[in-house]
Amino acid sequence: MTLTQLGAFVLTARLGSVKDAAKALGVSEPAVSQAITALRQQLGDQLLVRDGTGMRLTAAGARLLPVASQMVALGAEAQAAVRVAQGLPEQLRLVTTSVLAEFIAAPLLEAFTRRHSGGVASSSAASGGGAGVRATVDAAAEVAATAEMPVLIASRLADLALGPRLAVPDSPGEGGESSPALVSEPVFKYRLVTVASPRCRPRGPASGWRWLVDPSGTDPGSDVGRLLHAAGVPESQVSVFPNQTAAWAAAADGSGVAPAVAHLVSHQVRRGELCVLDLPPAETCWYATTLSRDRRAGVAGSLRRFLGTPEAMQLMREPGGGVPVSRFRPPVYVTIWS
Repeated sequence: MTLTQLGAFVLTARLGSVKDAAKALGVSEPAVSQAITALRQQLGDQLLVRDGTGMRLTAAGARLLPVASQMVALGAEAQAAVRVAQGLPEQLRLVTTSVLAEFIAAPLLEAFTRRHSGGVASSSAASGGGAGVRATVDAAAEVAATAEMPVLIASRLADLALGPRLAVPDSPGEGGESSPALVSEPVFKYRLVTVASPRCRPRGPASGWRWLVDPSGTDPGSDVGRLLHAAGVPESQVSVFPNQTAAWAAAADGSGVAPAVAHLVSHQVRRGELCVLDLPPAETCWYATTLSRDRRAGVAGSLRRFLGTPEAMQLMREPGGGVPVSRFRPPVYVTIWS
């Protein structure tokens, strides 16, 4: 029995499918299936079985889940303790939405690392593992779906989530222990508006418009996903772009309408490239989510405190300046695999 096998089991049970577990771990679906198969053979039980709605825990699987979750979390803590003992940088793993990763995560982590005493390195781990600059902390920004974030935090595969408010992951099972307590605290209020070309204002109901979204539009738990759901937009009317900037550019060309964070799109609106439509804006907020015991402890606690500073607030409002070339790494989906 290995941490890899237990991690695959926990993620599949929590997220409800092998596909979602593989995505969260940054590995192939066969790799997750093989790990679960090996665990089944080791323990002599199916642990997880398919039913009409997805994956269902057996009685043994339900009893294993809380124990396995603790073991995976302890494994991550053990790795962190060894790194500290070896004098290696302490790792900070931030998971966030695609919008925040595109505009805010890199300058925010760069400012945090400058502010953190002793010198810090920031990076965004690539698929094969990305090495940061030798320093006190190695901070990485990774993109994850809303449903994945609480599972990654609870399993200690991430330290802090920045994005929508998160709920504690379910902990199914007979006689199982409850999931680790998460705390989601509001960090920054903003407005989600809808923009289009001033020359091509759409007509008719919003559900019939062509919607141009970044990858967060495919996440039903994201603010953009909830906006599309509230407007009754069918999937056939949605086009997904690599990032929000590309969606805005297509909207400026008259290809459709695009959701946008009001203060991030303000420059394009002022230049007349885009206009804000009359749809009521969604008043929403970015939250910082951690394990309750990490809220004020360690490097995750340090980042949480930094998010409340005037410097961090200004960066979330005007991320502008970018980061040095030597420290730039593109954000990627979660790639942690033990």
